[in-house]
Amino acid sequence: MISIVWFLVACVLCIGAGVGVTYLLVVTKSQQSRNSAAKILENAYAEAKTAKKEAILEAKEEIHNLKEKCDAEIAERYNEISKSENRLTIKEDTLTKKEEIIDKKIESLDLSMNELKEKEQQLEREREEISKESEKIVEKLETISGLTKDEAKKQLIDMFTEDAKHDCATLIRKMEEEANETAESKAKEIITLAVQKCATNITSEITVTVVPLPNDELKGRIIGREGRNIRAIENATGVDLIIDDTPEAVVLSGFDPYRREVARVALEKLIMDGRIHPARIEEIVEKAQRDVDNEVKEAGENAVYESGIIGLHPELIKILGRLKYRTSYGQNVLKHSLEVCHIAGLLAGELGANIKIAKRGGLLHDIGKALDHEQEGTHVSIGVDLAKKYKESPEVIHCIQAHHGEVEFKSLEAIIVQTADAISSSRPGARRELLDAYIKRLENLEEIANSFKGVEKSYAIQAGREIRIMVKPEEVSDSAMVFLAKDIARKIENELQYPGQIKVNVIRETRASDVAK
Repeated sequence: MISIVWFLVACVLCIGAGVGVTYLLVVTKSQQSRNSAAKILENAYAEAKTAKKEAILEAKEEIHNLKEKCDAEIAERYNEISKSENRLTIKEDTLTKKEEIIDKKIESLDLSMNELKEKEQQLEREREEISKESEKIVEKLETISGLTKDEAKKQLIDMFTEDAKHDCATLIRKMEEEANETAESKAKEIITLAVQKCATNITSEITVTVVPLPNDELKGRIIGREGRNIRAIENATGVDLIIDDTPEAVVLSGFDPYRREVARVALEKLIMDGRIHPARIEEIVEKAQRDVDNEVKEAGENAVYESGIIGLHPELIKILGRLKYRTSYGQNVLKHSLEVCHIAGLLAGELGANIKIAKRGGLLHDIGKALDHEQEGTHVSIGVDLAKKYKESPEVIHCIQAHHGEVEFKSLEAIIVQTADAISSSRPGARRELLDAYIKRLENLEEIANSFKGVEKSYAIQAGREIRIMVKPEEVSDSAMVFLAKDIARKIENELQYPGQIKVNVIRETRASDVAK
C-alpha cells in the first residue's frame, strides 16, 4: 500500500517536472522568435531606407540628364530660328529690291503702252486708207479686164492649179525614174537570185491516174459478176474506175488526189494478190489507206527536213504531209509550200530580215488547204487556227494571216512571204488556169481601163501581166498621164484578184497633119 502511494507521488512529481520543463521551453522559444522578428524588421527598415536613397539618387540623375538634353534641344532650336530669321531678312531685302525694279518697269510700260496705242491708231488710219485705195484699184482692174473680182480669182486659182499639177507630175515622174534606176535593178537581182536558187518543175498534176495491168483478162475480174467488184471499189474509195479499150490499163478518175492514191495502191495490191471480191476489196482498201497515211506522215517529215525547220509540232507535220495530195490550179500545194519557204528564206537573207521566221511562215502559209474541204472557213483562217493551236509564234501566225493581204502587214517577214507566194504561183508554167477565167480576167482589165475619161483603146497583153492604154491627146496631157496611170492601177488593185503584179502603161501620141493642094 505504501509502495503504491509512493509510486503515485513519484508519478505526480514526474508529471509536474515535465510540465515545468515544457513551460520553460515554450517561454524560451517565444522570446527567441520575438527577438528574430525584431531583427528582421530592423534589417527590412535598413534595406528600405537604402533603396529609398538609391531611388532618390537615380531620379535626381535622370532629371539632370533630361535637363541637359532639353537645354541642348532648346539651343539647337534657337540656332535654327536664328538662321531662319536671317534667311527671311535676306529674302525680304531681295523682294524689296525686286518690288522697286517692278515699279520702275510698270512706270516705263505705262509710257510704252500709251505710245503703242497711238501707233495702233495711226496704223488703223493707214489700213483704212490702204483699203480704200485697194478698192479703187480693184474697181479700175475690173473695168479694164471686164471681169469681176471672183471671176479673176477663179481664173488665177485654175491657172495656179494647172501649173501645180504639171510641176507635181514632173516631180513624180522624176522621182519614179530615179527610184526605178536603182530599185528595179536591185529588185530584179534579188528575185532572180531567189528564183534561180529554187528551180522546180512546172505543173503536171492531173485528175486521172492510170494503173497498168499485166494483161487484159484482169479487166473482167476487176469488173466482176454483174459489176459487183467495180462497184465495191468505187464505193470503198470514192473514185471512178474507167475500163475502156485502152490495152492493159485501167483509169482512176477523181478530183481528190488522196482518194486516187488510195484507189491506186488498193488496185495494185488486188492485182498482185489475185483474189478480187467485195470482202477482199474492203480489206485491201483499209490497208491501202494505212499505207497512204504513212506516206503522208513521211512526206511531212521530208518537207520539214528539206526546209531545215526544227521544233514543228508532230501533228502539224502530219497535216503538212497531207498537202502532198492537194493541188491549187494544178500546182502541188506541198511543193508550192516548199518553194515559197526557200524563196522567202533567200529574200529574207538578201533584205536582212529574220530568215527563220520567213521560212517557217512560207512553209506553213497554205497549211489550211489540207483541211479546208473538211472545216468551214477560208484556208487562211483555218491555217491561223492550226498555228495558234500548235503554239506557233505570233510572227509566223501573222505571216499566214497576211499572205493574201486580208490584214495589214506588221512585219517585213510577212511581206516577204506574200512576195514569195506570188513568185511561186505566178512563174510561167506554175499553175494551170481555166480558159474562161483567163479570158474573163483580160476582159475585166480592159473594161476598167476603158471606164476612164480620155481613154481611146486598151490592150491586155503578156497573159494579163501588162495593160497598154492609148489615150486621146487632146483630152489627156503629158502631166495628166501620170495621174491616169496611178488611178487605173488603184482601181485594178481594188476590184480584181490576181497573182503577182500588173503593169499599167499609158501611151499618148501627138500627130500633126496637113493637106497639100
